[in-house]
Amino acid sequence: MSEQETLGLAEEFARYRRTALAEVEAPGPAAVRRTVRGRSRRRLGATATTALALFGGSAIGYAAMTGPDHQPGPVDPTPSVSASPTPSQTPSPSGTSASPTAPVPDGRISRAQLLGASVTLPAWRAGRGCPTSQTRLTADDKEGANWLQALDHGDIDGDGAVETVALVQCVLGTGGPLQVVAFDRDQEGKVITLGRVVASTKDKPQWLFALDVVGDGTVRVQVGDIAPGGGWPAEWSQRQWRGYRWKGDAFAQVSGPTTFGQNPHSADVSVTTTDLVLTTADDGSRTGTATVRVRNRGSGPVAHVALRLGVPASVRPDVDGWAPCGGEPQHTSEPVTCDLGRLAAGAEVRLDLDFRVAEGVALGTGKADVVVRPMDSEFNFLLDVNDADNQVSMTYR
Repeated sequence: MSEQETLGLAEEFARYRRTALAEVEAPGPAAVRRTVRGRSRRRLGATATTALALFGGSAIGYAAMTGPDHQPGPVDPTPSVSASPTPSQTPSPSGTSASPTAPVPDGRISRAQLLGASVTLPAWRAGRGCPTSQTRLTADDKEGANWLQALDHGDIDGDGAVETVALVQCVLGTGGPLQVVAFDRDQEGKVITLGRVVASTKDKPQWLFALDVVGDGTVRVQVGDIAPGGGWPAEWSQRQWRGYRWKGDAFAQVSGPTTFGQNPHSADVSVTTTDLVLTTADDGSRTGTATVRVRNRGSGPVAHVALRLGVPASVRPDVDGWAPCGGEPQHTSEPVTCDLGRLAAGAEVRLDLDFRVAEGVALGTGKADVVVRPMDSEFNFLLDVNDADNQVSMTYR
């Protein structure tokens, strides 16, 4: 720069100091307030610009609809904003918890899996029974074990998952009580017991034959009035299908019969007797008569009635009173047997039975059982529905 240009520039700075600095206001409260208000207006404007940039066209459109009735001017392009929402913009899921609902456990348990698991069974009825706490089911009829006879699957509690229902027997000799039990799994996959569906009883039903789970979750169980065994064929038992549903804490019967009628293979006969008092006859023997009454108390006829008298072998049937008996009672060994014929419903037969003890045979005082049993036309024993009156005791002396 030349010397002349340097002098010109210095002259200009001197003129600026003389004119501009004289008008400058010294800093004070009013100047501070003006400065703060200016900064606030600039900050508010910057914030509004940022908000409009974030909400984009939707926010501008909303302002146009709700603002004063004037036409907006041209809008400057907004800066690009990432489509990913910030944490404060992410909507919270509805409900009280953000964690997803736990899936319902699958309760479909195969036969092999159930046999391999330790399970807890509902208590067996009072009396001799089998283990119930953390026990293993067996695949066969092992004495004193819980025998898994059958199983089926279905959604029995309405939770959308399948459960398992099993028919189990406590094996005791040739019989033993039965029950149908429902099983499920917990969240860890462990087999758990949901509850008992139905169990056999000492009255009726005495037996459970089969089970079936239908589409609506009803557990159908085929029950029988009389337990097979002891000369009673299984085909003689009356059978009914009864339905049971889960009620939240237990099963209840919802369909099928609730009682049994009299079994056509059963009967109700009774017996009474007087004592046998022996006196000495002219030939030195001792004779006496006992009156035995047999009655059919049932609603149907009985083809045959078997009468058994447990008198000692030295007490033999005499001639009189034995005509209604089939066979030759005088030739039977102990006990003396008498097979009566057909006995109609409500009918009674009276037998005045004579006995004799040979001369010189010593006989003291004792008791003999007198028993009656109903039979069908093939001489198969029938079930007596009230067997308490099938046997009485007769005193002889």
